[in-house]
Amino acid sequence: MTDLPHTRTRTVHWVLTAALVGAVVGASALVPSGDSTARASEDHSGSGGRAAPAAPDPRAANYPLTCGKQKPEVTEHGAADFDGDGAPQTVAVVRCPAGIGTPPHGVYVLAPAAERGAAPRVVATLVDPDEGMNVERFAVRDGTVSARLLGYSSPDVPRCCPDKRRAVRWEWKDGAFALVPGPVAGRTSV
Repeated sequence: MTDLPHTRTRTVHWVLTAALVGAVVGASALVPSGDSTARASEDHSGSGGRAAPAAPDPRAANYPLTCGKQKPEVTEHGAADFDGDGAPQTVAVVRCPAGIGTPPHGVYVLAPAAERGAAPRVVATLVDPDEGMNVERFAVRDGTVSARLLGYSSPDVPRCCPDKRRAVRWEWKDGAFALVPGPVAGRTSV
């Protein structure tokens, strides 16, 4: 039995089919569904239609950190309503800018300004830059602040190469942040 001429597929048929399928998929991605539009306009804040308060802007705060003529830089930040008052607080990782080297970080908790137009207030210090530590793997999730702290065992260790590492987290308990240290690297628990 021989194939009929109109039943043979050619490369051009496959290319056209792929192009048409791609066009349909691309167009459908650009058109929002009615369901997602409706959900975006719903108010889940419990504020009766009022906008939920914004978290304090970490770049507008005045940190207890002296950086000479430069302003401290915010390297990371996250927000959560730790105390349950309906107004989120911001947690900011801050350090002095440096052209080279690795200056130590400070981790600060910010609350909204006491007066309209004023800077956000620093209400807690989780890591003081005087401790000489650096912060990585910073996150704010489910009302918990977590990070990995990098430090130095002695002043002889080059500031480029921290030789101490520890995962930590801070949880809001009884009106204050409680530090919950992770296990020390290289040790086994008994």
